[in-house]
Amino acid sequence: MILDPGFDLTLRPMKYPVFYEMYKDAIKNTWTVDEVDFTSDVTDLHSKLTEAEKFLISRLVAFFATGDSIVGNNLVLNLYTHVNSPEARLYLSRQLYEEALHVQFYLTLLDTYIPDIKEREKAFAAIHNIPSIKNKADFSFKWMDSIHELKRLETKEDRRKFLMNLLCFATSVEGLFFFAAFAYVYYLRSKGLLNGLASGTNWVFRDESAHIDFAFKVFEVASEEEPDLFDDRMKDMVIAMLEDAINCELHFSNDFLSGGIAGLSQKDMKTYLQFIADQRLTRLGIPAQYNVKNPFPFMELQDTQELANFFERRVSAYQVGVTGDVAFDESF
Repeated sequence: MILDPGFDLTLRPMKYPVFYEMYKDAIKNTWTVDEVDFTSDVTDLHSKLTEAEKFLISRLVAFFATGDSIVGNNLVLNLYTHVNSPEARLYLSRQLYEEALHVQFYLTLLDTYIPDIKEREKAFAAIHNIPSIKNKADFSFKWMDSIHELKRLETKEDRRKFLMNLLCFATSVEGLFFFAAFAYVYYLRSKGLLNGLASGTNWVFRDESAHIDFAFKVFEVASEEEPDLFDDRMKDMVIAMLEDAINCELHFSNDFLSGGIAGLSQKDMKTYLQFIADQRLTRLGIPAQYNVKNPFPFMELQDTQELANFFERRVSAYQVGVTGDVAFDESF
């Protein structure tokens, strides 16, 4: 089974071809940071953003500075160790590359947005000196540490602990913290601001959506192979975990929304997070807990191809292979 202890290396016959297809699709979605043009962003930062919007961006880039590094660390330390499928490990190898690419993107973003070296250092140390970002990091580390000593998945309880780590990053870290960040980016793009950030975010969005799909597929396979694994106690734990994640994100958003930003409010942000949480829960076969609608029309109006996975649909954009010299534009 996919969560059996060990390190299966046999690719033929292929037991889990779905993961190999995910790996090939990910290869087709190749992009580089050099393709993102931040020229207009610098002008926007200096002359078009309000003070409240500038503060939002300062908090957002501070979170970005370490967010994907945390995800990459969990992938290496936990996911790659325990998902016993050579096809799935191919995908995880590609995902690790994408996490590194995201880190490069945000590194370039910070270097562009924050020219002052000391201010940049503060941004990179955000998980230590900004309480609302430390809170989100602590949430992530708690679930990473929960299986730190778990070397082999010998028992059913071991496998449940591992799945809780997997689901934490799929539903709450990549699936909620990052989707909240995307909303802030697309809010600004709806006002014609920071198009370079939005352009790069389109590609990050697609990557993250695929990472979530992969994690849910691992969960689905494990549950099919061991039907009593995902019991009622685990379901209650997932619901509580997502509620905890929502509270962490609301603490973060309160940092910059309490000062007032037209078109964004703490009330709407809470509804939006609950909307996302319901998408994650129903994907796991758990009834929606909040039953709310997306309060942000600017999310609905974004390019439907880029936002396909926001509504849990397959991204058709993955079907275009990358060969030779290819240039992407912002419209996709």
